[in-house]
Amino acid sequence: MDKLKEIYLYTDGASSGNPGPGGYAALLKYGNKEKKLSGGFKCTTNNRMELMAVIVGLEALKQKCRVKVFSDSSYVVNAVNKGWLLKWEKNNWKRKSKLVPNSDLWSRFSSLLIRHEVEFHWIRGHNGHPENEICDKMAVAASKVFPLPDDTGYFAYGPLVENP
Repeated sequence: MDKLKEIYLYTDGASSGNPGPGGYAALLKYGNKEKKLSGGFKCTTNNRMELMAVIVGLEALKQKCRVKVFSDSSYVVNAVNKGWLLKWEKNNWKRKSKLVPNSDLWSRFSSLLIRHEVEFHWIRGHNGHPENEICDKMAVAASKVFPLPDDTGYFAYGPLVENP
């Protein structure tokens, strides 16, 4: 049996206004190799960009891996570590009979967690963590690359920006 590659995934999301132009960034590390990914949208939210950062990072992996995700988003980390995601999925992406905010991204996110062995770690943002600072700069820069595409999911699901 092959041993799974251990990947470190650092992520961050940013938006100028909430909603407003936004960007996401992911930094993948495997041994001494690094891969940086980023992108942005014209009108989105910070929570959507935090989710997109993790999604894009996990989607970049071409085989099953053991992934340690480091995020400054308690929204993302708590959804997994506190079991909210499993509950939302079991309830068909509804909570208190309303659609879970950002359910389009949560569904995509959930399918990636099945593909890999993933553990989530919360880190304090804007606190000098080198990889988080890199991701923050990348996400902010990505939010300023015009013209930015539409975040079509935001218009379908995003206006429900309440916290879980």
